[in-house]
Amino acid sequence: MRPGIKLALLVAACAAPFVLGWLAYEYRWVSGRTSNYGELLKPRPVDGPLAPLRGKWVLVTADGAACSAACERKLYIVRQVRKAQGKEMDRIDRLWLLTDGGKPRPELVVALDGGHIAAADAQLLEALPNVVDIYLVDPLGNLMMRFPAKADPQKMIKDLQRLLKYSSFG
Repeated sequence: MRPGIKLALLVAACAAPFVLGWLAYEYRWVSGRTSNYGELLKPRPVDGPLAPLRGKWVLVTADGAACSAACERKLYIVRQVRKAQGKEMDRIDRLWLLTDGGKPRPELVVALDGGHIAAADAQLLEALPNVVDIYLVDPLGNLMMRFPAKADPQKMIKDLQRLLKYSSFG
C-alpha cells in the first residue's frame, strides 16, 4: 500500500470519533433514557428548615401530621434507603416537613429513628413540584432530584449509592 493512502486512512481513523461525536451532538442522537431512577431537577436552592442540615444529602418528605398510610410508607422508605447505604449512611439525613400545624403521633416520632421534623413554610412548599413525592437535597442546599411517592426502594438505593460514590462532598 502506498504511504499516502496509509496516512489518509490513519488520519480518517483518528478523526472518526471526533466527527461522529460532533454529529451525535449536533443531531441529538441520544436514546432519551437515563441510568437513574429518580427524576433530575434543575437545581435550585431551598432554605428554611433545611439550613441546619447543610453539608449532608437530605431525603425530604412533606405530609400532614396525621400521617396517612402513604405517608408512613414514605417515612419507612426513606429510613430504609438511608440504612441500606451502610457506612455511607451518615452522609444522608432525613426531613419530614409538616404541611399543617399538627403534632405527629409519638409512635411516628420514635419510628423516624433520628430523622428530623420541621414545619414547612409556604415558600418551601412552592419549591417542591409535587408535594407528595420524595425529594433529595444536595449538601449545598439545592433541590436536585425527585422520586415518586410510591418509590421502589431498591432503585432509590442504587441512585444514592451512585451519587455517594461519585460525590466527594456531603
